[in-house]
Amino acid sequence: MKLNRQEFKIDFAGKPLRFEVSEIAGQANAAILGQYGDTIVLATVVMGKQDKDIDYFPLSVEYEEKFYAAGKILGSRFIRREGRPSEEAVLSGRMIDRTLRPLFDHRIRRDVQIVITILSYDSENDPDFIALLTASTALASSQIPWNGPVAGVRIIRGTNGETIINPTNSQAKELEVKFDAFVSGTEEKINMIELSGNESNEDEVIESFNLAQKEIVKLIAFQKKVIEKIGKPKADVALSEPSEEVKNKIQNFLKDKLEDAIYTSEKTDHQNNIDTLKESLKEYLKQEDLIDELSAANAIIEEETDKLIHKNIIEFEKRPDGRKLDEVRDLYTEIGLFKRLHGSALFIRGNTQALAVTTLAAPGAEQLMETMEATIKRRFMLHYNFPPYSTGEIKRLGGPGRREIGHGSLAEKAVRFLIPSQEEFPYTMRVVSEILSSNGSSSMASVCATSLSLMDAGVPIKKSAAGIAMGLITKNKEEGGKRKENYKILTDIQGPEDHYGDMDCKIAGTKDGITAIQMDVKIYGVTLPILKEVFQQAQKARLEILEIMDKAISKPREQVSAYAPTILTVQINPEQIGTVIGPGGKMINKIIQDTGVETIDIEESGRVFVAAIDNGKVDSAIRYIKSLTREYKVGETVEGEIIKILDFGAIVDLEGGKDGMIHVSELKDGFVEKVEDIVKLGDKVKAKVIKVENGKIGLSLKAMKDE
Repeated sequence: MKLNRQEFKIDFAGKPLRFEVSEIAGQANAAILGQYGDTIVLATVVMGKQDKDIDYFPLSVEYEEKFYAAGKILGSRFIRREGRPSEEAVLSGRMIDRTLRPLFDHRIRRDVQIVITILSYDSENDPDFIALLTASTALASSQIPWNGPVAGVRIIRGTNGETIINPTNSQAKELEVKFDAFVSGTEEKINMIELSGNESNEDEVIESFNLAQKEIVKLIAFQKKVIEKIGKPKADVALSEPSEEVKNKIQNFLKDKLEDAIYTSEKTDHQNNIDTLKESLKEYLKQEDLIDELSAANAIIEEETDKLIHKNIIEFEKRPDGRKLDEVRDLYTEIGLFKRLHGSALFIRGNTQALAVTTLAAPGAEQLMETMEATIKRRFMLHYNFPPYSTGEIKRLGGPGRREIGHGSLAEKAVRFLIPSQEEFPYTMRVVSEILSSNGSSSMASVCATSLSLMDAGVPIKKSAAGIAMGLITKNKEEGGKRKENYKILTDIQGPEDHYGDMDCKIAGTKDGITAIQMDVKIYGVTLPILKEVFQQAQKARLEILEIMDKAISKPREQVSAYAPTILTVQINPEQIGTVIGPGGKMINKIIQDTGVETIDIEESGRVFVAAIDNGKVDSAIRYIKSLTREYKVGETVEGEIIKILDFGAIVDLEGGKDGMIHVSELKDGFVEKVEDIVKLGDKVKAKVIKVENGKIGLSLKAMKDE
């Protein structure tokens, strides 16, 4: 049997890039092996054979990390196989989904599934780049209707101004990062952004995106050459559309009712109005003997609402809640809501409410993460919860889904660079953002609430951070025989503007620069000049929000909560770590039991962290560890209690599990008949160290006579 391999190669960013097409996964609509360096992925695309009776386009993108790709055996000790996707895999899948999805016709009603499997990982080249590129090529060369190809690149800018396209992991570690971004799109427009930055300037971000766009053009040109060779004719797939007769009747019914239903400042009123309108439409369809067209009618309501919102914003700058285009909704902030919490803050913007709670713990509470790419420890965690009551709905409660993981990751990126180092602040920090009410950009509300909550907890973050969601409404028009894009940029988008708008661009940062960006679109993409305007308008809103936040708390509290543990550190010789731990952990457990502290954590460097709610207990444990690891030197003076009398001398307790011996000849000058004539049990004595050998300490009382 022959696999009929076809290879396509180029060099990109200094590394070989290769596609292979063969009989591998031959039952999929298309399957391509993509290789960048020694990182290899398999991208397969499959479309269902039948249309579904549903009102949405059923697309799924699955990103599969395999432990064998990195030569590792991971997973639970009793299972040793891949389980649910890691957070990193979920985020990679979302990023690819958000790039590919806008280029589908959403009237398709057939299942489309894209599965990306990481087969080999070389520990240097990030799989996300080759995964997106391979998936794009597979889609574009398959029978599945799609308006690609697209491509994306990772771009890192250092604090020295150096910019690197698709850096290796080694290069990224060596660089002091100003921002790290993944940018994707078409030949002319950007349609997806993920950025984590250290107070980056808007202009330098745009400058780097311009460089990324040029590299994307090269990658799309390469894909087109591949598609010319292996591309298949696109399938003729039915699109979900009502008949013209039904469409005209429903449009006439909605003509005088839709605007009144949509244009209200309260989300609940908006939803109630729409529900009432749908009920009226249902009765109308019954009267017209068109009740079978109810599903199509709901789709027409969506379509007409979309048109109305676009028309009113483009032509009259009229937003559903009556705000100006650059106006932020009413803001409210409050900190220290609950006495026993280490830190808490409530941030409200319009109908969106985020309650952020900070919990502080010892270093041992950090999260251990094992993925295909790395095993890492996280001392700062931000978790985002989106309960159904936040949108007035009833749903089954469960673990975090893709949305919760994605929003939590974005908010964490926004504050990550502001978190103090472990040397400055030795705590493990966990923030949970509970969304109590949602009507637009709860992830950016989480950034604001998190910043306030950390300050309330006494975490010495460098500055406050805030976030804002920006929207875009576009409409092409003819001028002088040429198509010109007409657009309006919206600040602080809420529900309808997010749902019917063309872009959701979340931008977070401090007063001095951007710390995170996430952008999605429903159109083919956004030009760089438009993005530049979006960034400028977002900066104005961010500064307004930060001003309100500073009125609640402008700098971190000087002390952590009385309910948070006190953590003190002591540095010991790394060779003495075993002394503190003891055989089977006996000594460290004894210290914890005797002093009453909660935890003692020891780093390989010899840095010891002691944590307890009671300061006195921490001090006691620190003294114990210092005594235990004290390196005695000949000539120094020590103090201790006589704990044992022997025929030939006395034993002195030096604390920390150590003792010293005073030989009878060192009790005083001259002959000593009985040890008890000089010292007795329980006596406190000062003595000189005269000998340190193999852990044994020799002491002398008579050497103290001059002192």
